[in-house]
Amino acid sequence: LAQILMCQACLSHSKSLSDEENLKLFGKCNNPNGHGHNYKVVVTVRGEIDPVSGMVMNLTDLKEYMQAAIMEPLDHKNLDKDVPYFSEVVSTTENVAVFIWDSLQKLLPQGILYKVEVHETEQNVVVYKGEETIVK
Repeated sequence: LAQILMCQACLSHSKSLSDEENLKLFGKCNNPNGHGHNYKVVVTVRGEIDPVSGMVMNLTDLKEYMQAAIMEPLDHKNLDKDVPYFSEVVSTTENVAVFIWDSLQKLLPQGILYKVEVHETEQNVVVYKGEETIVK
């Protein structure tokens, strides 16, 4: 199931880096004042198929969970100013995917969420399956 998420501004600018480091790391997306995105979010669930309904999960229910976990907190928002999570976390597509995963995990039945895909563009896609972050 996919949803279109429109964010009015994403920072792609880290407070812990200099202006030069930010420009080198984020390129044309770097802007201390933010820039807008229209993300496409695809949520995949997995589990046993109910023999009566023929579904892993009722799609109406999944849409409601996605509305609460994705659209209400993020749609048409300035991520860095309107979403508390991003006051300390850089609003990259990777971190948007983590935020969505964590938000959905709180609502969906245990173990049913398989992956979250966030499409920034047709070529830039982040797939997150709840893996632990590797710190180098």
